[in-house]
Amino acid sequence: MSTRVPLAGDFVNGDVSFWYRSLGIPTAGEPLAGDRDADVVIVGAGYTGLWTAYYLKKASPSLRVVVLEKEFAGYGASGRNGGWLVGELAGTPERYARTHGVDAAKRLQRIMFDTIDEVIAVAEDEGIDADIVKGGVTTVATNAAQDRRLHQLLAHERHWGWTEDDVRLLDAAERESRLRVDGAVNAIWSPHCARIQPAKLVRGLARTVRDLGVEIFERTPVTEIVPREARTPYGTVRADYVIRATEGFTSELKQYHRAWLPMNSSMIVTEPLGDLWDAIGWESCELLGDMAHYYMYAQRTADGRIAFGGRGKPYLYGSRVDDRGHTHEWTVEALWELLTGMFPALRASRVAHAWSGVLGVPRDWCATVHVDPVTGVGWAGGYTGHGVTTANLAGRTLRDLILREDTELATLPWVDRKVRGWEVEPLRWIGVHTMYDLYRRADAREKAGLGRTSVLARVADTITGR
Repeated sequence: MSTRVPLAGDFVNGDVSFWYRSLGIPTAGEPLAGDRDADVVIVGAGYTGLWTAYYLKKASPSLRVVVLEKEFAGYGASGRNGGWLVGELAGTPERYARTHGVDAAKRLQRIMFDTIDEVIAVAEDEGIDADIVKGGVTTVATNAAQDRRLHQLLAHERHWGWTEDDVRLLDAAERESRLRVDGAVNAIWSPHCARIQPAKLVRGLARTVRDLGVEIFERTPVTEIVPREARTPYGTVRADYVIRATEGFTSELKQYHRAWLPMNSSMIVTEPLGDLWDAIGWESCELLGDMAHYYMYAQRTADGRIAFGGRGKPYLYGSRVDDRGHTHEWTVEALWELLTGMFPALRASRVAHAWSGVLGVPRDWCATVHVDPVTGVGWAGGYTGHGVTTANLAGRTLRDLILREDTELATLPWVDRKVRGWEVEPLRWIGVHTMYDLYRRADAREKAGLGRTSVLARVADTITGR
């Protein structure tokens, strides 16, 4: 690892995530042993699969629900993400409104806000201690171009129904009292976000659904999904409904290889900061983001560290997935540079862990939920990095679709969206890497004094359809 980044003596690269390092990486349970029948079989034991199983069993305890997982429950993005239980849409309201109208898009947004409290309430009811603090989210601008986008974002959110109670501009005094980001020129704050320890949430959820009678078979990769069947090397589960809940790992299923792009995101976490917090603030434990194109996301952890993430090497050729979480040296350096640029006092700290994970990106960058009552095949995902909250809403929506309940959730504008797949290679690889190269260049130009959004960023948005 580079000498440019100070590393703790027990520094770890990969091994799933820091979140699991603090808990102990679990031993995967028993695999499926032969064919079996069920009412619902769910492929993937992350947030989406586990929430779906939870709400199904709560609504209908007699249902036979089976979950199949390639590694162990919570191995993927659910145990590696930034810990943002955030109310932002996975996608843009304009795209949801295009098919269902403005009021439906606004309704989806309000339900997303409510979903944060739903997750918190279930965690409390089920005794899941996930270090949850609902401190909101602060988004900062650190140059003139970012400040213009910040005001444009605020105006956009007002247009889509966000009131002063949902998001507001911070004056300089309140901004500095919350957390002191070096070079910040403006910031907005929204109450619709909570910090979580993601691995604690997903492990607690796995325990809860097992207690409800859900069978989770680990070390059981699904090789094919067909109507009423999920096929594995160890047997086939036959069920009335087969639900794909594989998010960033969807590309590993041949039949869905180009459905969602597996986009890589990386994180580092510092040592406990001790007295360094005096120079930073951050007492309310809100989440932190910025207005850069090559954006970052951060939280103050329960044990007094900063967990800091962003895009590293964003995509592997052929939609391959590096599931061990090893993070490239260049990425660790880039994240450290961003972190210490925002908080110079952290140059006295060290990096304790670096890891990576994948998220699912549909071609239109909007999430979907779908259940075909004829074939029994369904899915949810494509959260584009907003999955901690969105997966809970997806689980409740899948419950209503599977049980054929005529509810508000079953008519949300993300249900049954039709989206084309991604392009063939090498177009995917060229497009993604061109996009992020342009974003990096745009950020550099804006940091150097360009007072408006760089045209390079607009070109990148056009290339990928964001």
